[in-house]
Amino acid sequence: MSTASSATSALSADRVTLDRRVPPLGGFNLTYLGIELRRRLRNRRTLFFTIAFPVVMYVIIGLRLRDEQLTATPVADGGVSVAAYIMVSMAMYGAMMSATQTGAAVALERTQGWSRQLRLTPLNPLVNIIIKMIAGMVLGLLAVVATYAAGAISGIQLSAGQWIGTGLVGWVLASAVFTTLGLFVGYLMPSENAAQVTSLVVVFLSFLGGLFYPLSSMPDFMQTIAKFTPVYGIGELARSPLTGESFDAMWLVNALVWLVLFVAGTTWAFRRDTKRV
Repeated sequence: MSTASSATSALSADRVTLDRRVPPLGGFNLTYLGIELRRRLRNRRTLFFTIAFPVVMYVIIGLRLRDEQLTATPVADGGVSVAAYIMVSMAMYGAMMSATQTGAAVALERTQGWSRQLRLTPLNPLVNIIIKMIAGMVLGLLAVVATYAAGAISGIQLSAGQWIGTGLVGWVLASAVFTTLGLFVGYLMPSENAAQVTSLVVVFLSFLGGLFYPLSSMPDFMQTIAKFTPVYGIGELARSPLTGESFDAMWLVNALVWLVLFVAGTTWAFRRDTKRV
């Protein structure tokens, strides 16, 4: 009887030692975050387009409109110019595009087996998404800073609150929402298609959501559709310090709902893609 009890105790101990413990914070750690950041920042082509594209678009479209007023107050008297509106929009577009490309890079990781390797670790899938989201937000920040620097050098004048408010809202929300969109597509599609699909999706949503022009210039039915796109809420929140529009809670609800949907979809897609591990 004692021999059987000893064998049972030894077997139970083996089971305990084989159990995989869940680390604190679901496995979030600065080492893994640093690896993700270094991988993104080493990609010179991505960095070039992240920084150069929104700046070039601002110079081509917005620079010539520096003296055209957006608000009732003339630019010469401290009013906001149309160029400032375009600068904010281009900075957001750059943040969105770089964020989705960062997310879509997971399609390549899938083909290399990195995603399944991660599933062998105690890393929580949601924490994995958060880490990649932070990496995408860093690239988005580069796009915003570069575009705003070009605007400041070219003579755009805004108050400190307008510079900070538009930049912070556009960067945080656009990068977070569209990194998760890129991750969602990256876990669903083959690597050779993910980047192209996400680029087309961002361009389509930008036009449909009124990123490049005021919604008031669109037909009524298009304005209704635009309010349900993930670009709408972010754009309205980011540009409200320029336009003077009062805060609308539905703008924030729009952005947060899309963020939650994309995070949930990415978590599901990650688990589905690695379920055979």
